[in-house]
Amino acid sequence: MKKVCVLLADGFEEVEALTPIDYMRRAGLEVVVAGIDDRDVTGSHDIRVDADCTLDELDEDFDALVLPGGKRGSANLAVNGEVVALVKSYVASGRLVAAICAAPAVVLHKAADVLKGKRFTSYPGTEAEVTGARFSTDRVVVDGQLITARSAGCSGEFSIAIIGALLGPEKAEEIAKQVLLH
Repeated sequence: MKKVCVLLADGFEEVEALTPIDYMRRAGLEVVVAGIDDRDVTGSHDIRVDADCTLDELDEDFDALVLPGGKRGSANLAVNGEVVALVKSYVASGRLVAAICAAPAVVLHKAADVLKGKRFTSYPGTEAEVTGARFSTDRVVVDGQLITARSAGCSGEFSIAIIGALLGPEKAEEIAKQVLLH
């Protein structure tokens, strides 16, 4: 079974985290939610989530890493050295890294410096912070092992892209139909 780690930091955008968690579990992926500092993580709209573990407690190897956005959540991910090292390690080893909203610019570019030469998308305006990469206004962009998306309103499509990358287009389409995404 393929395994995915979703990293949550205080200030995360709830829809951008919970939609992928839900869709990926529906698809049969093993999803572990890790709070970077604590198991009790509060989103940008004061919704509290009880993570499965903390970042320090992770002892598994995953097939993919998912980084929800939210301005404060992305900033909190970006200043955590363990998160940045994990992102760099996943990219270097060719594993899937998916980031949405502010996370592509703030975490993937500014903190981890893994967007160079890549095509990406992000929350409107954050692309101005990115140099050396090709910005797209597409709702979701897949460039090799990197999947990026614009905002909370793109969370369903973002989730389906992750499922497609890990389990194939048939499974992705099955889940999209199941949730009436299209």
